[in-house]
Amino acid sequence: MTALEDLQKTVVSCTRCERLVAHREETARVKRRMYMDWDYWGKPLPSFGDPSARLLILGLAPAAHGGNRTGRMFTGDSSSEFLFKTLHRFGFSSEPTSRHPNDGLTLHNVYITAALRCAPPANKPLRDELASCETYLLEELSLLREVRVVVGLGKIAFDSYLYSCTSRGLTLPSPRPRFGHGVNYPMPDGTRLVGAYHPSRHNTQTGRLTAKAFDDVFESVKRLLESAD
Repeated sequence: MTALEDLQKTVVSCTRCERLVAHREETARVKRRMYMDWDYWGKPLPSFGDPSARLLILGLAPAAHGGNRTGRMFTGDSSSEFLFKTLHRFGFSSEPTSRHPNDGLTLHNVYITAALRCAPPANKPLRDELASCETYLLEELSLLREVRVVVGLGKIAFDSYLYSCTSRGLTLPSPRPRFGHGVNYPMPDGTRLVGAYHPSRHNTQTGRLTAKAFDDVFESVKRLLESAD
């Protein structure tokens, strides 16, 4: 077992945040009517992808009836449908959909993680919960040695990467990078941090995030990866 795989086993067994443990387990017991025949995962979610990835995608947290149900990040909900169509178009995913952990999907040159590993109530994590989960992100960053570009999906994920730089003793650029869709900044660890609106149902159904706008971000990601060769 690799160090990265061992870390994910530790993540899955985590019970640090009492509020999150109670919420994820209650959601797994009660379920949503359309998923009553599912045996919900109901635990923290491990990250997944290519351990040699040069692209890291950092999300916010598992969806209560998506990842918390299926056991895999960005799997089984509307956000995953939007994300994986784009990843597939740009050659990062073998499939345009992510529905369950045994669907045969594989990732190429990309690793997917999240700022928080448990589904939070109302999809709103507390600062101390994010801080508690940061230790897992920091260890992942130390093990994912080939990462050159980080995409932060939403402001919380974007800021979580900035916090991780500070936690590693790195000095952030001045002025401090600010989240925005399509922004990108050079980071003191040698990566480029890219901002993108999260492909949540709220953002996609209101038109705040369109397929073209999301594609534009990954076009720029491709260029950044090519320039880092």
